[in-house]
Amino acid sequence: MTTLSMRTTTIQRTATQRRYLMCAPEYFDVTYAINPWMSLDSEADAALAVRQWNDLRATYLELGHQVDLIAPQPGLPDMVFAANGGLVVDGRALGASFTHMERQPEGPAYLEWFASAGLRSIHHPVEVNEGEGDLLTIGDVILAGTGFRTTPAAHAEVGRVFGREVVTLELVDPRFYHLDTALTVLDDHTIAYYPGAFSAASQETLRRRYPDAIQASEADAAVLGLNAVSDGYNVILTKHAAELTENLRAHGFNPIGVNLSELLKAGGGVKCCTLEVRS
Repeated sequence: MTTLSMRTTTIQRTATQRRYLMCAPEYFDVTYAINPWMSLDSEADAALAVRQWNDLRATYLELGHQVDLIAPQPGLPDMVFAANGGLVVDGRALGASFTHMERQPEGPAYLEWFASAGLRSIHHPVEVNEGEGDLLTIGDVILAGTGFRTTPAAHAEVGRVFGREVVTLELVDPRFYHLDTALTVLDDHTIAYYPGAFSAASQETLRRRYPDAIQASEADAAVLGLNAVSDGYNVILTKHAAELTENLRAHGFNPIGVNLSELLKAGGGVKCCTLEVRS
């Protein structure tokens, strides 16, 4: 765990207004198992999922952020996880191409929304990528996960589309099958992450690039505490990540706890539900 110090407690963080895309969990259910969190024995409560999702959306609106909505489609229970729908940076959008056939129809649905959103350009994916699930923007860099879903070839495609440096990070723990389950971007220079989710080489990359990063415990990672959304000051995360919450506060951030227990049954959390539209 990162040692807390007087220096970290005096940093002044600044919130900036964000534009988010979300999809209501109208058709949410656990009807297949494509990650270790999913079980066909789960009894997902769609009505509770909607209430919890509405609380998350209301939190964003109360903080002054713009929230756009994409219409959910029947037969796509994971479409609620909007972060996987693509990546939008500098007004350019790269659509998603999913690993598992159950989710592949989500890609065209999100591309259609991007085409209607007034963005500068829309790019249809060639390689397999699962959007912001594995592609996280920090400053001028895109951190790119691989190992379970998004392929290394997609990282090169991301670099060509956005003209930014792409840093490959290898995930090795199946519980953390997307980068956004093991690492969260807090501002343009700061991340929090769980080292055990990454290969030894990727841990070294993260230590070298982000020496002041907050390192989360396995316990907090295991409740998807790192599947969080930050506006530079306010950090929305599961209320069950107690130690991470206190660590964020000690580093000058304002953690806001929410409960997405129903969506966790499909391996989803705050960030999974939230795609940032950077225009």
